[in-house]
Amino acid sequence: MNASTERLGVRPFSARSLVLSVLLGLPDPRLGRSAAFRLADLFGIAPGTMRTALSRLVASGDVTVDDHGYELTGRLLERKLAQDTGRRSSRATWDGSWWVVLATVANRDVAARREFRTHMINARMGELRPECWLRPSNIDDPVGLTDLDGVVAVRGALTGLDPATMARRVWDLDAIAARCRWLLARLGEPPQTATALPDAMLASAAVVRFLREEPLLPAALTPDGWPVDDLRRVYREYDRDFGLVLRSVIDEP
Repeated sequence: MNASTERLGVRPFSARSLVLSVLLGLPDPRLGRSAAFRLADLFGIAPGTMRTALSRLVASGDVTVDDHGYELTGRLLERKLAQDTGRRSSRATWDGSWWVVLATVANRDVAARREFRTHMINARMGELRPECWLRPSNIDDPVGLTDLDGVVAVRGALTGLDPATMARRVWDLDAIAARCRWLLARLGEPPQTATALPDAMLASAAVVRFLREEPLLPAALTPDGWPVDDLRRVYREYDRDFGLVLRSVIDEP
């Protein structure tokens, strides 16, 4: 991993991560059989490596396959929902209430704790302490909190601490803003040709990850000059052109 890629916070694409990244980014998360191998060739991935990765993705339940190709399924659909939500601003009027989620099952195994944590991050909850997560309720029931097993979710006003202070306790807002500004500077011009896709896709993946994880706070809880909506706007324009080039590869007969 070179220094530029390392700072982006993403690894060079493997066959598996390439397929998933493309599927997660498509409005309709389907990828034709031949399209997967055209992508592999573009990214310097051997056909046999791609074939093995696709077989493992099907075996793990992350994608299904039929005569038309591969479709995202299972747990990754939640990640796609969180990713798609991150592309849209959610800075509507906020009534001051918060979601608070507590795990109620003691002595969960490592896998269960990891799954719960992933769900909380997808829901843009912030961890106040182990097994206690919260966020302002400017998002209605983010990613189905009220339907989770083994947790209680409540919505109401916080008392005893200023909401802006609480937000800063849960999230490092200065670090988030700094990362956002760095990504804005790094994004650059969208690719114009298929050969430019590999480098552009790494930058795109870094932005998408950031927008999937940043907390979507209401304006009342963010500092002056909060740059995240600027990144969303710039990335929407970038992604439009990026998507056209990507489609020229995956939609080829």
